[in-house]
Amino acid sequence: MVDGVERLRGLCLAFPEVTERLSHGEPTWFVRGKKTFVTFANQHHDDRVGFWCAAPEGAQEALVGSDPEHFFRPPYVGHRGWLGVYLDVDGVDWAHLEDIVEDAYRQIAPKTLIAQLDQPQ
Repeated sequence: MVDGVERLRGLCLAFPEVTERLSHGEPTWFVRGKKTFVTFANQHHDDRVGFWCAAPEGAQEALVGSDPEHFFRPPYVGHRGWLGVYLDVDGVDWAHLEDIVEDAYRQIAPKTLIAQLDQPQ
């Protein structure tokens, strides 16, 4: 799943003031080095490969309910609305995952960094 973690890394590091370091033995991405918005999960609590991320209110329920083959409620943070995304399935929609990672960043980043995303290019 090296390709999956590399693609995920590229998505996460594209956002302003994001850093990466290991947390609980897994690559994890932080806003300003402090607040986690995405963490990779390589068979961390099961035999699956995926990631966990912050999500807007209601997103976890909607995605897990409509597509449980691709999405799940992660342990420890699922009760806070975080979303689990499987990467070890056929048909990973990376364009959709890019939107999910951006949503995760927007949930955690301060308004000043979100404003940078919303500036015209």
